[in-house]
Amino acid sequence: MPRPEVLDRIKEAEAEADEIVAEAEREREERIAEARARAEDIREEAREEANDLAETRLEEAREEIDAEREEILARGDEEREALESRSAGRKDEVVEYVVSRFEEAVHAQT
Repeated sequence: MPRPEVLDRIKEAEAEADEIVAEAEREREERIAEARARAEDIREEAREEANDLAETRLEEAREEIDAEREEILARGDEEREALESRSAGRKDEVVEYVVSRFEEAVHAQT
């Protein structure tokens, strides 16, 4: 093969190799960009899931607190009713005691 043809073939091969390298670099950059975009999507999904989970837990905690509050209020009402019932039963006894103490105080002054 004559020398100029060999040089032309070498030049063609080099140009072809340069194209292959350039194409590979473009594909690599595209893949990197796609991977970054996918990673950002995954991070955003994870953030959304974390926010949803936090909202769910917060709502569950609120429901538990409301239920506990209702239980405490119900016990408080029961205790108040019991105290009222006991005090109503002792009302006459207390009035009698106060009147007797008053009478004693009045007699002690005379």
